[in-house]
Amino acid sequence: MKYLSPAFFKFFDELSQNNNKEWFDTNRDRYENDIKKPFRALVEKLIEELSKDLPEINLNPSKCIFRINRDIRFAKDKSPYKNNVAAVFNQKGTKDVDYPGFYIHIGQDELMIGGGKYFCSKQDLEKIRQEIYYNHSDFKKLINDKKFKSAFGELQGEKSKVLPPDYKAFEKTEPLIANKQFWFYKNLTRKEVLVDDFDKVILAHFRSALKMNNFLWETVSA
Repeated sequence: MKYLSPAFFKFFDELSQNNNKEWFDTNRDRYENDIKKPFRALVEKLIEELSKDLPEINLNPSKCIFRINRDIRFAKDKSPYKNNVAAVFNQKGTKDVDYPGFYIHIGQDELMIGGGKYFCSKQDLEKIRQEIYYNHSDFKKLINDKKFKSAFGELQGEKSKVLPPDYKAFEKTEPLIANKQFWFYKNLTRKEVLVDDFDKVILAHFRSALKMNNFLWETVSA
């Protein structure tokens, strides 16, 4: 099934030059038909398939799709609309910062899919570091898994400048011990986004990272 069409990108190309309420209201039917409806259909399909592997994820697409309206209360840029659509697949939807889920972001310039754990509390971070430190051989298998590396390359994230002595010494063996975040992503092209069965492309990538997300979730929830 084909979800997104060239009209999807045409809308965002024009929105980037006309990011105001008047233009958006005039083109609201285009937004509904070319953006909102097909993207929701894609998200619904992804939820349906992912729930087979992750029955705990939120099944309500409305809870998983981010609003296109920007929060401009404290922003210098007062443009009212985002130039993308995005959705997250986790336990509580867009309000969930704990569960290591999956994410899609498709817009004019940024096109990516990914996942992992972007926000780590002090307690969660310590748990993950302990697991990496004491069970390093298992962690190495995850980050060197062929399917994961082929899909996403490697784990990303900001790093701590200061580490406890044991972790600092271990950093030479495993640099990821210094991470404060543990996320992964892949950039896409417009051509890749517009293919038939785009959902299957996304699902293949997400499933290659199920073990990684499970590792992160089981570690912080222990």
